[in-house]
Amino acid sequence: MTAKKRIGLDIDGTITAPDTFIPYLNKYFNKSLTLDDIVEYDLTNILEISEQQFWEWMGKHEGIIYEQARLAEYAEQTLHEWTKEHDLIYITARREHLASVTKNWFTSRSLPFDHIELVGKHDKIEAIRSHRLDIFFEDKHDNAVAIAEEFKIPVILMDTPYNRLPVPGNVIRATNWLEAKAWVDKWLAE
Repeated sequence: MTAKKRIGLDIDGTITAPDTFIPYLNKYFNKSLTLDDIVEYDLTNILEISEQQFWEWMGKHEGIIYEQARLAEYAEQTLHEWTKEHDLIYITARREHLASVTKNWFTSRSLPFDHIELVGKHDKIEAIRSHRLDIFFEDKHDNAVAIAEEFKIPVILMDTPYNRLPVPGNVIRATNWLEAKAWVDKWLAE
């Protein structure tokens, strides 16, 4: 039997569909973006707005976006399978005022979790250290690389147009949750 693992997971763009924000961005900023147009994580360049404008928009819209976020395809089945034998620890850059929205999203979808931590910034290193994770799932390129290098653990990078820079060997790019699950199942069996 596989030893119990502490699986760390980002939420947005990782267990939620990576195109979650696009309909909202298109409506508010009068754009016609697709996921393929999002080639960098920082949306201010793509939207041609300032960081202040972006955060004002986020402040008004992030709650409803997170409430209505769709799950990434095949994520739900995978999480339910893994929770039977492993701890699922979510570490997100979401800010603390979104704690109830986030927890309600999980409970309304009956998604398993052992812990959800909102760190309020993209740097997740200290949270990962405190939870002593064995593996992490991420969609932000520089986070994936920093986590892999700091902890020497595998990091599954959910492939998107905005994270296609080179990665070290222990960052494993997965195009979807079936591919991610197959890699992790093999890793668990070793």
